[in-house]
Amino acid sequence: MNIFRFAGDLSHVFAIIILLLKIWKTRSCAGISGKSQILFAAVYLTRYLDLFTTYVSLYNSVMKVLFLAASGATVYLMYVKFKATYDHNHDSFRIEFLLIPCALLSLVINHEFTVMEVLWTFSIYLESVAILPQLFLVSKTGEAESITSHYLFALGSYRALYLLNWVYRYMVESHYDLIAIFAGIVQTILYCDFFYLYITKVLKGKKLQLPA
Repeated sequence: MNIFRFAGDLSHVFAIIILLLKIWKTRSCAGISGKSQILFAAVYLTRYLDLFTTYVSLYNSVMKVLFLAASGATVYLMYVKFKATYDHNHDSFRIEFLLIPCALLSLVINHEFTVMEVLWTFSIYLESVAILPQLFLVSKTGEAESITSHYLFALGSYRALYLLNWVYRYMVESHYDLIAIFAGIVQTILYCDFFYLYITKVLKGKKLQLPA
């Protein structure tokens, strides 16, 4: 544990809280990609299957339960409770174009060819691209609400901070994970345009618009 990882975890939790509060308070899923949320749920399910078999620390277990519960709650709110407000027409990204390559890649490039390791690797690859349906939705609709922009910024910051965490661990512990680092770089690059627009638009009180 170090300050970058802790800050990254806090940013991740903050992003989830923003999203859940947005949906619950407005009683609407408008502007939120249900497909991205399904992909994130798949990420947590495949990554945290070791919850009841491997104990690392209380902090680690609590975070795993939190992410699993929050992702399940988000999917429930979007596809059950507030289903009528979910924009199926604009949320049209073909997620099989993400799931299938990530699954194949995890079978070919992994640390160890075991069920748990392949699933963990799959979750790492999938998380790096899981935000694409959300960015596609924002681009298709033309703009994003401020609260949605804050959610995306917090989520992107989480991954950027984890990159700093890996740099720190390499310098202090001589530890590195090429799969996680590669996926993290890809994920951060996907957010670059959004970060720029967030800083130049949203923080100045303007609406965020992504190029189509």
